[in-house]
Amino acid sequence: MIDFLNDYVILLILGICLCVGYVIKTSIPKLDNKYIPLIMAILGVILNIWINMSFSPEILLGGLFSGLSSTGLHQAFKQLINKE
Repeated sequence: MIDFLNDYVILLILGICLCVGYVIKTSIPKLDNKYIPLIMAILGVILNIWINMSFSPEILLGGLFSGLSSTGLHQAFKQLINKE
């Protein structure tokens, strides 16, 4: 159903957002976790605009989806690491 979204994942943006999100989560304890997906979505869009030097609906979706995917990927890694 949402397989078409795989075309919009940009691994570079996913990786950057994953790292920045981790740094934010571990370095700013007073920041409410509910804001991290918003920050990653905005960062993903900014990075995708910067990489492509243009703006279109595809660039918006690619940035949003890659940034938000980083939060889901973080949760998946966290569950894998915490399983013993």
